[in-house]
Amino acid sequence: MIKEITEQENDLIEAIRNYKRSFHNKSKELKRHAKILFDEMIDD
Repeated sequence: MIKEITEQENDLIEAIRNYKRSFHNKSKELKRHAKILFDEMIDD
């Protein structure tokens, strides 16, 4: 099954992936960015 995702959803996925990849040195800025993207998506 193929699902289409919006650019906004893709940005959120990439932000989460970048945060998860930084497992030894978790960046507060990466986490904050992902949270902001998520909040923007659910507020629309």
